[in-house]
Amino acid sequence: MAELAFQPLPAWHRAVIKVGSNLLAADGGGLTPVYARALAAFIGDSQAQGREVVLVSSGAVAAGRALLRERAVPAGDLAERQALAALGQAPMIALWQSLSTRAVAQVLLTHDDLRNRRRYLNARATLRQLLAIEVLPVINENDTVAVDELKLGDNDNLAAIVAALVDADLLLIASDIDALYRADPRRDPDVAPIPHVAEITPEVMAMAGGSGSVVGTGGMRTKLQAAQKAAAAGIATALFNGRDAETVRALGEERLRGTLFTPGQSRMQARKYWLLHAPGGNASIRIDAGAANALAGGRASLLPGGVVEATGDFHRGDLVDVVDPDGRVVARGLCQYGAVDVRRLAGRHSRDIDGVLGYSYGPAIVHRDDLARVSS
Repeated sequence: MAELAFQPLPAWHRAVIKVGSNLLAADGGGLTPVYARALAAFIGDSQAQGREVVLVSSGAVAAGRALLRERAVPAGDLAERQALAALGQAPMIALWQSLSTRAVAQVLLTHDDLRNRRRYLNARATLRQLLAIEVLPVINENDTVAVDELKLGDNDNLAAIVAALVDADLLLIASDIDALYRADPRRDPDVAPIPHVAEITPEVMAMAGGSGSVVGTGGMRTKLQAAQKAAAAGIATALFNGRDAETVRALGEERLRGTLFTPGQSRMQARKYWLLHAPGGNASIRIDAGAANALAGGRASLLPGGVVEATGDFHRGDLVDVVDPDGRVVARGLCQYGAVDVRRLAGRHSRDIDGVLGYSYGPAIVHRDDLARVSS
């Protein structure tokens, strides 16, 4: 296998590091500090230098399964996975606390926490305060209450969303593989690693294989998706082998042996980024061709006159997809009115809002400041 050289790690003050189950689960299914110890040392050294770190950690399901090993509880359907996650959260947090020089705080996030603007902002304020009081936040998806169709699904993408949530400078993804390769290095030992990716193109995405771990939910594809989300927010992503002690130690010396994904654009305004990348629901507003053309200009609000219909049950302030006459999502935004009100206002003039509803939250269904266009 080709040798992977060290390269400079981008300068950073605040970073999110994601550690997957494949680095935390022992062969018997429980948790082990074998690889976590070096990662925790890197986090502690970084904090001692005045840097801020947020940890996104998997491992709860594996820990829960190990506690019930003699009962052979499967982890097949959602309820079983939720039960194992609930059981395993405590030992997973205990592992990190035992390795951390600072207090550890558990933060469990759900799809709705990242979709609802108010809860999203509350989560951001909480995480920023934890960092301000020099606590290590350990984040995981709240599997115990998530429903299957609304699960975030993997912690790679969750880590990218959290990186934007806390305005991180860098996303670090600790894996069980050295870097991104053009093919699976476990099947082709002569394949060369890719040290730098400036843009995640369809060709780059096609290099991703399946998950290499029986305990994790993500493979290389989810890591590329995470790097893509981070890049959209102007955040670089470093993928490295968390099982290699020398590689982890070099991070503290600002050297990376792995793949660096650099953003190709300046940081997107945080609000617009959230609108585009927060998990979506089933709510949508279909608009006519005239409204679609107006929104394409980039500075127009969605007014009642351009609305054809509203689909799904949503409330004022919820995130909705805006769909053109051909069924394509052309924008996402925070709706000023609930679904029932939008249906009543569809096709009407803005001046009629108060007369139709008996109240008004303004002339726009979705204000331009709360609207982000979806690139075609």
